[in-house]
Amino acid sequence: MHSVLVVEDDDTLAFALCESLRIEGYAVESVNDGRSALARLASSPASLVLLDLGLGSVSGFDVLRALRATNATTAVVVLSGRDQEVDKVQSFRLGADDYVVKPVGPLELLARIEAILRRTAPRSGAPTPVPAVSRFCFGDVEVDALRRTVFRRGQLVDMRPREFDLLVHLLEMDGRVVSRNTLIQKVWRYAPDVASRTVDQHINRLRQRLEDDCANPRHILTVRRAGYRVAV
Repeated sequence: MHSVLVVEDDDTLAFALCESLRIEGYAVESVNDGRSALARLASSPASLVLLDLGLGSVSGFDVLRALRATNATTAVVVLSGRDQEVDKVQSFRLGADDYVVKPVGPLELLARIEAILRRTAPRSGAPTPVPAVSRFCFGDVEVDALRRTVFRRGQLVDMRPREFDLLVHLLEMDGRVVSRNTLIQKVWRYAPDVASRTVDQHINRLRQRLEDDCANPRHILTVRRAGYRVAV
């Protein structure tokens, strides 16, 4: 059974959300502030967090940032009354899996939750894959796949979750070329809004963070008409 933590300071809405989720068979808990959410997640991780942004002194952004610092697997759906692009972009950069604007119909919300849990949950009976090699180095960059950290010249590099996944997948290929289609399959899991250009944009951002000269990269290389590879 999947577990859902509802983080919502509107008690009436929180009650309605919890009831809808319980009817669908989810194990549900609810908290109404950011500090309680972090304490609850530290003691017992949930399958998915339904997260409001406006939570007072410890905001939804703070909760998301702290969660992703230690947990890359728990799914997060931001449920917010804010419909500004800046809030959506910030949520996705911090690691949200979806952003839903209130008010939203219960059937749509449940469908989004089901889709995310199908995409993020390990396959039944199969262990969660662990990289055969968890540490990688190239140039002046050090990558820890288990801790999800990247250091360059001893300084921690701020990296979006999808950028990190892309970098690790390329490193796991040990210098072999990976096509754009394969990257879409392995890193984006065939998300419907992903195109080849999305892969190119993420590669460019990796170069901006990790190369001395983005126009003439030494490590994150394009192989024309084939894909990308990392040269150590």
